[in-house]
Amino acid sequence: MNMLRLGIPLLIFAGLVALLVIGLQTAEDRTRVASPLVGRMAPEFTLPKLYEPETEWSTRELEGQPWLLNVWGSWCYACREEHPWMQRLEQESGIPLVGFNWKDERDDALGWLDRFGDAWTLHVRDFEGDAAIDWGVYGAPETFLVDANGIIRHKIIGPLDEEIFYDLMDRIETVREEHQS
Repeated sequence: MNMLRLGIPLLIFAGLVALLVIGLQTAEDRTRVASPLVGRMAPEFTLPKLYEPETEWSTRELEGQPWLLNVWGSWCYACREEHPWMQRLEQESGIPLVGFNWKDERDDALGWLDRFGDAWTLHVRDFEGDAAIDWGVYGAPETFLVDANGIIRHKIIGPLDEEIFYDLMDRIETVREEHQS
């Protein structure tokens, strides 16, 4: 009976340790969550521009060319971490980079851009979050690569870092080559 009383907690403990080890080994893959939208048409939206709220911008304006959509907010600490990589993307990618300001006060977003710099080609604002729902956004930052045919080719959940940046640049180059041929 003593063996059974000692054995059950020991088995439970061993199971928990195994789950911890498996979780640590797959932690890196958590930023590579498969999106049901990858491989499908990007949802269309029309939203007000951040700098000119009386002017709307539509995804249709980028039809026929590859582009990136980057979801960010002034309240998002990870967006600050990835900002230098966004600046490099803007300089090196050769495709439009749309800043999708999500669930943010306009003045806060403009203040953030003043403080850290504007790395995007243009900005739209989705305060209510309706368009974000269509894109499957559930956090910031998130980045989507859309090809010239309007198909979402890749989604990144979480901040860009060096490894993700170079992988994304390779994907952008592939999409650009496909568009040029």
